[in-house]
Amino acid sequence: MLDANLKAQLKSYLERVTQPIEIVASLDDGAKSQEMLALLKDIVSLSTQITLLDNGTDARKPSFSLNRPGSDISLRFAGIPMGHEFTSLVLALLQVGGHPSKASAEVIEQIRSLKGEFNFETYFSLSCQNCPDVVQALNLMAVLNPNIRHVAIDGALFQAEVDERKVMAVPSVYLNGMNFGQGRMGLEEILAKLDTGAIEKQAQKLNAKQAFDVLVVGGGPAGASAAIYAARKGIRTGVAAERFGGQVLDTMAIENFVSVQETEGPKLAAALEAHVKQYDVDIMNLQRASALIPAKEVGGLHEIRFESGASLKARSVILATGARWREMGVPGEQEYKAKGVCFCPHCDGPLFKGKRVAVIGGGNSGVEAAIDLAGIVSHVTLLEFDSKLRADAVLQRKLHSLPNVKVITSALTSEVKGDGQKVTGLVYKDRDSGEFHTVDLEGIFVQIGLLPNTDWLKGSVELSPRGEIIVDARGETSLPGVFAAGDVTTVPYKQIVIAVGEGAKASLSAFDHLIRTSAPA
Repeated sequence: MLDANLKAQLKSYLERVTQPIEIVASLDDGAKSQEMLALLKDIVSLSTQITLLDNGTDARKPSFSLNRPGSDISLRFAGIPMGHEFTSLVLALLQVGGHPSKASAEVIEQIRSLKGEFNFETYFSLSCQNCPDVVQALNLMAVLNPNIRHVAIDGALFQAEVDERKVMAVPSVYLNGMNFGQGRMGLEEILAKLDTGAIEKQAQKLNAKQAFDVLVVGGGPAGASAAIYAARKGIRTGVAAERFGGQVLDTMAIENFVSVQETEGPKLAAALEAHVKQYDVDIMNLQRASALIPAKEVGGLHEIRFESGASLKARSVILATGARWREMGVPGEQEYKAKGVCFCPHCDGPLFKGKRVAVIGGGNSGVEAAIDLAGIVSHVTLLEFDSKLRADAVLQRKLHSLPNVKVITSALTSEVKGDGQKVTGLVYKDRDSGEFHTVDLEGIFVQIGLLPNTDWLKGSVELSPRGEIIVDARGETSLPGVFAAGDVTTVPYKQIVIAVGEGAKASLSAFDHLIRTSAPA
């Protein structure tokens, strides 16, 4: 099951196991059960601390649980955790085997203090780069607290279960049989939803913090770069972000970041965060900015307010809040989000195996999505507003070579149709004839670009007609002492490598502003 290289890597990790692990497999006569059994035998062969029993009676087959004899850990994988989830399997083995987590002592204590019964089920797909964060967080919680149970379920392998629960986006998390959440969630975010007092406590801690010399709002590539450059100047630096990594976390393959030949978004985001943590930077996650209150005088303190109720002050501010997926803005779109309307073909594509889907958008992202989906679904209809596709020629040639793809240009998507529970089709207008047409399908993947996250800044800094923060060559906004960088600005070409450079520039400009207007704190 595992090749020699992967076995060697796993063996080195399993040397950190200090306590015995018992794997109990629930199998049937199917091919996937045999595949799982081969994987588990490979794992057992790499450590004397691990034993395997194949007499499990769990209803989900194939599946296996990880236990520590003498403890009450309830952690199960229903499916074969390869692909993006192989790391989740390795971490689960280490943590069940007694290797300590990298979570902070405060977070670990918060998990152990949770009262009640928590039965979590997470539906994932092996191609989903957002799923491991959720799976790994809930696995750790199951290891630390006997009141918490977690099953990670491969939706593509348990299709009947997915159809019954109408799961149309991953990761989808259920708690005690009820929908708990969808999409990427980190450990802190999950805890905040379970421990309702956590947000208020965190806000109180933030309110008590002293003013920063530089406060970076946003944790994507631009924000990370800005934080590193500020911290290297030896000034008091903070980063407040809704989620560290930003839009990069939703990016699959990255092949144009100079010096890194190929990587994936979550890996790059983790590397950015690890780099920032090498410096004295105060990182504050789960903080969505809600208002910017400008300083009353040059050299004074700017204030950033957050939806959590927290407030932070700083002598200079760098806005790096990035962008989000642009929505169609048509009837039915909001109603059927995660019920057939999706934005990540890599994550949610496997849930539409054998079904009919549409891709909205004829740029590189849309055409790449259509090509990827064509290998999974029965048919793809690509709709482009313009009279021709805008994707690179090489992508267009590949697209047109696929037998199960239909391209419709000059098409204005006007409505998402559904039966109240899931998408059943869409309506588009032929911009040449003016006629409306209906396409019957089960899924819609929206790939029409990005919108800057600047709604909270209206009236405080000057914005372009497209909502981007207007910056000069130094990254300065219309407010003295407030700078901006990355996809949220008017700087053209929204690329990771450009965002990193713009973050560094904004940080150097902020430092120059500080030494000219006030002494650092």
